Amino acid sequence: MVLKPVLTLWTKTSLPKMPELMLPQTAPEPLKESDSNNIQMGDKRKPKNMGKNLMCRLQSIFPSSSSNAEASKPSKLTTEEALLWSQSLEKLLESKYGMTTFRAFLRSEFSDENIEFWLTCEDFKKVKSSRLSSKAKKIYEHYIRAEAPKEINIDHHTRETIKANVQNPTIHCFDDAQKIVYGLMERDSYPRFLRSDIYQTLSGKLQPGSVNG
Repeated sequence: MVLKPVLTLWTKTSLPKMPELMLPQTAPEPLKESDSNNIQMGDKRKPKNMGKNLMCRLQSIFPSSSSNAEASKPSKLTTEEALLWSQSLEKLLESKYGMTTFRAFLRSEFSDENIEFWLTCEDFKKVKSSRLSSKAKKIYEHYIRAEAPKEINIDHHTRETIKANVQNPTIHCFDDAQKIVYGLMERDSYPRFLRSDIYQTLSGKLQPGSVNG
């Protein structure tokens, strides 16, 4: 007797059922509007907040009793004076309010070593001869030597010349470095200041409370 293999045909209705994979029925939480804004804004928020923070700082430096649109300006600073600052860096530094505003702006950018050194040099020229040596060495240690706390960007030759000169200083021993720093501010920091929200506001080119996008 010959056994014949039996072929079993599986029909659609007779297929064995596979266990169903149970998935959560809750829909994913939608992206919050604040989260979406954070993603879209990215790094743009930082400079805007910086401009607003700087305005708050200047309002504390120059208190104003006015509550109208002029409240964001120093009480003794006029738009006309602020406009003069755009003529040259020299005009800006000659103004008491201009100097204070420029220094606050540079501090907000963590790049105030050049203006601080320049002002220190101006004061150094008025130092009495009896204090010249000790003052010169402090300036060298703070601004000139390599990796100084407020090291300025000058060439190696100028740095070495000053290092030698502070051993027997005169009121002019920092003149070359001061000229270099002034040139750096004139080409870099000063144009950035003129484009800043704080200067645009003080000069009347930007409405108080608004920022450039």
